[in-house]
Amino acid sequence: MRAMRILVSNDDGIDSVGLHMLARAMCALDGDHEIVVAAPDQEYSGAGAALGALHLIQPEVRKAHIDDCPADAIWSVTGPPALCVMFSRLGAFGPPFDLVVAGINPGANVGRAVYHSGTVGAALTARNGRISGVAVSQSVTGFGVEGQGWDDAILDQHWESAAIVGQRVVQSLVDDMPDDPVVVNVNVPDMPVEEIKGWRHTTIGRIPPRSVGDAELDPIPGRDDAFRVRMEWGDKVELDPETDGGAVEQGWAAISYLTRLAHEDRHDLGVPAALDSLFS
Repeated sequence: MRAMRILVSNDDGIDSVGLHMLARAMCALDGDHEIVVAAPDQEYSGAGAALGALHLIQPEVRKAHIDDCPADAIWSVTGPPALCVMFSRLGAFGPPFDLVVAGINPGANVGRAVYHSGTVGAALTARNGRISGVAVSQSVTGFGVEGQGWDDAILDQHWESAAIVGQRVVQSLVDDMPDDPVVVNVNVPDMPVEEIKGWRHTTIGRIPPRSVGDAELDPIPGRDDAFRVRMEWGDKVELDPETDGGAVEQGWAAISYLTRLAHEDRHDLGVPAALDSLFS
């Protein structure tokens, strides 16, 4: 087993507990691996694989610190997680990386949440650069909406469980890295690891266990034609246990493999005829 360079990132910011737990777990991998942390300086939940308007944000990189974490280097970046990964591919944090690991996200990134998750976006951006990625997320008991968890809901989060499961998954890749890059989406229940039923290879569901129910515009007093968006949370949904969200809700660690975007032939649509008439 050769030594590898592993980048650790997240979308909750350099000061998040989940990132710190994951970084320590990566430093405890078997083997003499180089661990570098590069994470946003603030929360970027829901950023997906966005890089941001670089000419406006003028990204800055600063040295950072994580207690009890012997990582080789720790950086904060004034930009989203995908930007952290892009900078790493361009050499900002040293030689090329072999693997990107993102998390631990409070809130399961299942169903449609994978489209919007900055945690998953970091792993997808890695694969776009021919590097495998692992996204590690954990459900939030009672209130995890669209892959996000609020501070008051995660006070008793069982971070250690997600860190242990994530470490095992990463160790398996480090021990036998695939030739073609993969993205492994790991979702772990919020419970002690000894209470988790086991793990399942799951499909990507359509919706998360709980989603936003509706949104309304509320006028802002004193400001003409200006509104705040008031969102109402939907009811909890019972999901198919074969899906990522359903498995996690039933106490299983869910493992899903995310494919790359690919072309789909749709000759049944009217697009070709419409364009033929335009350019004829």
